[in-house]
Amino acid sequence: MSKINALCVYCGSSPGTDPGFVEAAQNFGKILAQNRVRLIYGGGSVGLMGALSNAVLEHGGEATGIIPDFLTVRERPRQRRPGQELIVTRDMHERKRTMFERADGFVALPGGIGTLEEVVEQLTWAQLGRHKKPILIANINGYWDPLLALVEHMRAQEFLPAGLRVDFLVAKRVEEILPKMSEAARGVAEAEKAMAVPLERL
Repeated sequence: MSKINALCVYCGSSPGTDPGFVEAAQNFGKILAQNRVRLIYGGGSVGLMGALSNAVLEHGGEATGIIPDFLTVRERPRQRRPGQELIVTRDMHERKRTMFERADGFVALPGGIGTLEEVVEQLTWAQLGRHKKPILIANINGYWDPLLALVEHMRAQEFLPAGLRVDFLVAKRVEEILPKMSEAARGVAEAEKAMAVPLERL
């Protein structure tokens, strides 16, 4: 049985066009802080990443930003403040490995190609039995409806065989995220949270 002490949250470095996305990020940041769950995120101070991490810190929580060196100009990592840890990695591979190792689960808020790629990678490794950390799609205002429809289409076309299940959670409201993640984590032993094959070998 394991516990959610830190969550890796993937989300956009832009705010998007729907004000509900920023509001959701801010509310979730507050929830994380109130529940003493450390935020692991991409390190940027702009867009949903900025709104999320700022809310965590404003409410007394802790956040670890992990950003590759080449993105520090574009995404402007947050300057250190109480509760803030910043890790600058050599490349994306090191960033992903560090995020994986420090998180007890993964959440995808709205975002772009980078957000999609990161959460799909976690789904891929989970499907292949590499880890059992819970993964949740935060379908705020239906943002991820096309992705969820695509997964169902894959199932219908039998590109997702029963032996390789894609297990993930879905929440429509940020208030649902922690309860769902915590419940899923209870069924995962600490040893099962480690990557079965070290990431540096993949």
